[in-house]
Amino acid sequence: MKRLFLLVTLFAVVAMLFSACVAPAPAPAPAAPAATTAPAEEAPAAEEPAAEEPLEFVTVVKIAGISWFNRMEEGVLAWGDENGVNATLVGPAEADAAQQIAIIEDLIAKGVDALCVVPMDPTQLDPVLKKAMDAGITVVTHEASNQVNMHYDIEAFDNTAFGAGLMDRLAAFMGEEGEYAVFVGSLGSKTHNEWVDGGIARQLEAYPNMTMVGDKVEAFDDAEIAYQKAKEVLAAYPNIKGFQSSASTDPVGIGRAIEEAGLQDEVSEVGTSLPSIVGDLWDTGAVDAVGFWDPAVAGAACNQIALMHIRGEAVGAGTDLGIDGYNSLLAEGNVLYGDAAVYVDKETAPDYMF
Repeated sequence: MKRLFLLVTLFAVVAMLFSACVAPAPAPAPAAPAATTAPAEEAPAAEEPAAEEPLEFVTVVKIAGISWFNRMEEGVLAWGDENGVNATLVGPAEADAAQQIAIIEDLIAKGVDALCVVPMDPTQLDPVLKKAMDAGITVVTHEASNQVNMHYDIEAFDNTAFGAGLMDRLAAFMGEEGEYAVFVGSLGSKTHNEWVDGGIARQLEAYPNMTMVGDKVEAFDDAEIAYQKAKEVLAAYPNIKGFQSSASTDPVGIGRAIEEAGLQDEVSEVGTSLPSIVGDLWDTGAVDAVGFWDPAVAGAACNQIALMHIRGEAVGAGTDLGIDGYNSLLAEGNVLYGDAAVYVDKETAPDYMF
């Protein structure tokens, strides 16, 4: 019994020592709260590039509101729509170079991109067009082959040859003999003077039995003035048989004077105009023929050259503007010529009623 007691006691002591040596495993530390990650900021949307403002081209004509330049405006507006350019047309209330200059000064201040100008007097407009070019504005002129300050001048055709063509038709109606007078819109208008000079040269060369009377008559692109001046010519030269005129309004005024005098079968009128401007004078025979180019197409050609210049595209001999009558330009320096002349009489005029 004693030995059993000792064994039990020994076993108890060993168990106590073992449990003292083995430390209980520490309790697991409470889990740390999960870190809260701030949501990433959304990158700002890339700004869309601002829409580019369209180029602004302004065509400045001799006088606003007459049929010739109303037709030109149609061409300018249509060209602008087709090419994404803000293209407009303006002109003074009277055919006056000083009023044109004031308009151009205002457009320079506005900072337009291009000017297409039909000058009343190229010499008077030279300083203001130089100012426009110095301001970085592209300048293209029309009916102004003597303009000094411009990037380009565009003519519908060779002006001397066009005037000769008018004279050929006047001579045919006059039977190649008799007295005739010539009218220009302005003595400072380069093209008008080239047309009548071309006509006079053609008469001297080919029609020796014809004679020019008086000096060039200046009618200021005004049908009423042309009418009054034509009456004066008819009174001063009772044997006169013909007129060659230049401004689009001239045939209306001259034809009216011829009709009122009852001379439509004796006196012929051939000039530059549009068939639609002549109107009823075709039927009475007071106007016999007109030569012209489509001012709408010329307006488009002028603006097209300005656009090509701004884009840095070459313009010169052989250039095709992609516009009828201006498909293979001739050039003398920066003066460009198309091939867009049209001549009509009473029979063919209805084909060109615009």
